[in-house]
Amino acid sequence: MTVPLDPSSSELHAEVLVLGGGPGGYTAAFRAADLGKKVVLVERYPVLGGVCLNVGCIPSKALLHLAHVIHSAEEVAAFGVSFGHPEIDLDKIRDWKNNRVVKMLTSGLSGLAKQRQVTVLTGEGRFTSDKTLSVTTAEGEKTVRFDNAIIAAGSQPTKIPVFPNEDPRLMDSTGALALADIPGKLLIVGGGIIGLEMANVYHALGSKITVVELMDQLIPGCDADLVKPLHQRIAKQYENIFLKAKVTKIESQDEGLKVYFEGEGAPESDVFDRVLVAVGRRPNGKLIGAEAAGVTVNEAGFIPVDDRQRTNIPHIYAIGDIVGNPMLAHKATHEAKVAAEVIAGHHSAFQALTIPSVAYTDPELAWMGLTETAAKAQGIAYEKATFPWAASGRALGSGRREGLTKILVDKETKRILGAGIVGPNAGELIAEAVLALEMGADAEDISLTIHPHPTLSETFAFAAEMIEGSITDIYVKK
Repeated sequence: MTVPLDPSSSELHAEVLVLGGGPGGYTAAFRAADLGKKVVLVERYPVLGGVCLNVGCIPSKALLHLAHVIHSAEEVAAFGVSFGHPEIDLDKIRDWKNNRVVKMLTSGLSGLAKQRQVTVLTGEGRFTSDKTLSVTTAEGEKTVRFDNAIIAAGSQPTKIPVFPNEDPRLMDSTGALALADIPGKLLIVGGGIIGLEMANVYHALGSKITVVELMDQLIPGCDADLVKPLHQRIAKQYENIFLKAKVTKIESQDEGLKVYFEGEGAPESDVFDRVLVAVGRRPNGKLIGAEAAGVTVNEAGFIPVDDRQRTNIPHIYAIGDIVGNPMLAHKATHEAKVAAEVIAGHHSAFQALTIPSVAYTDPELAWMGLTETAAKAQGIAYEKATFPWAASGRALGSGRREGLTKILVDKETKRILGAGIVGPNAGELIAEAVLALEMGADAEDISLTIHPHPTLSETFAFAAEMIEGSITDIYVKK
């Protein structure tokens, strides 16, 4: 059995050093340990899990679950079942989110690190050479000497310098998830995934929501036909959605944050109780002393790597947000295993054909592979089928007929090129499409696979049947 290192020592030696304890970092550390390596994991916060687990995807999904329950309770009134107006206890919600969801997962990670004899150092790490990392801990400076390193230092929310960022009423995603209060009026700057997920939460809790987005649609990068059902639904719920508009200035005032706008349909100004800035994230490549190790960091702060996750320094690897978009935990974990396995001498490479994207909005959006927008831009010959959930018994029985399932296939071979789904549980449903693409399936493979009825999953088969011309659940004119 590997003997654990003494974290109290001022100098440690690691066969594999991992910088960053998020989903990519802890996965890399655990996989390397499982492959027999002596691992030191450096994490600046007292708990593992990184942004995703502590102040990102996990707590946001917990709150989105509450939002879903509140919205569902409201909607079933139209079916003949009425509940009373919800009573919101913010202290209880915060306690549940922090202690019964996040803390349970972080303590689980701590246990997994101990089981694997991974030495965890809490502190800020910076490279001092291509073989050493200095860690500023509560006990003082420590040095980790390493044979190989995996950089998993992640990203942080983008701040807009001209905004009054010192005002606590101006929030990033971390501040929004802290749930300090329920603002009467909340402005979301940025109509991407993070902004719209938080809009969903705060709307359910009682805030009046305004969204401002610079582009001509919400969730830029997703096909417009998938975004449309979401836009139509939230347009009825929120006070305003301003597209092709931007915030030019924010002033801190006693009564709130006064926001000045430019763009189509937007007012000159308005006052909000809180403002959430969700305009993207930037990598932490320039914050880790990478230059001391000779590691290349580009102007944006990303670290270029090859398909083995190697940087320009052969024994230093990088994974996750810091190596490029999409900044998604499920991408980071796959890259993490590649890096650990390559270090251990395995013939591994990151060769995913697609990385799925999910917006946990209401309805959810999920897509993978080639988007229709990209296919048109690249001149790729494709065939498309879109199955409307208005023809799905399961969707109708749930009172949610607005969804759709779309498949793109190669015009000649009928191989799956891409897929998109909008509707409840789209994030769960997209996995079948990812597998189909990775396995080289064609429309016939999908249409001949018996799906359970009545389910939302069968809408993927129905879309494939539309390609094949064998659909009976709707009439498609020949």
